[in-house]
Amino acid sequence: MKNLYREAFNLKESRCNVIADKPEGIGAAKDSIKRHRRQLEAYIKTHPKFSYTLEPVPAPTAPLVAKLMAEAAEKAGVGPMAAVAGVLADLAVKDMLRVGCEVAVVENGGEISAVANVPIDVAVAAGDEPLSKRFGFRLTNFPIGVATSSGRFSHALSFGDAEAATVFCKNAGLADAAATAVGNVVKGKDCQAAIQAGINKALSIQGVEGVLIIYKGSVGTAGKVPQIIKVDISK
Repeated sequence: MKNLYREAFNLKESRCNVIADKPEGIGAAKDSIKRHRRQLEAYIKTHPKFSYTLEPVPAPTAPLVAKLMAEAAEKAGVGPMAAVAGVLADLAVKDMLRVGCEVAVVENGGEISAVANVPIDVAVAAGDEPLSKRFGFRLTNFPIGVATSSGRFSHALSFGDAEAATVFCKNAGLADAAATAVGNVVKGKDCQAAIQAGINKALSIQGVEGVLIIYKGSVGTAGKVPQIIKVDISK
């Protein structure tokens, strides 16, 4: 097993964890997130609607971060800010690969972008629910994006009540936007109907490969979901 380098850091709203097989990969990820956040903030100053609309908007040609956010949001039918954490993670991973990393994992506020030549285990967090941090996924097919939306335990806006709606895509930007769209429809007294509504929404979004939904203690999955594993976060 190769040596891996890990670092956690915060930048304004971004709460990040980075894993790399080269120390310079950590710096590349941090620089990437800082740079793209700066570009996004400058874009929002002249296009304020981009920061608050809950509907898709036309994708700009630049900056790249805004373009990718708008494209992901268009596919999922949500506002572009629903993809911000995932897109920042994707761009950071690309910059890590440019400096020669073979393991490049960025978790930004719960949204994960990963490219690796070794398995990567991730846990699912759903507040204080019994299943929270008790199980997770072993990621083996890369690149992969993993994102989770919660109507109960997240600071992000959701119109649904799911404990967790986790989506798997080739990139975290689309997974992030899609998880928001899926989470928005998981609600109501009929638990199975709510979960099925979320699954239907997920599978209707081009590029979504798999989905797992936790609602009122029940779990539903569809599509290609990575191997589910038991997690002991104390280790």
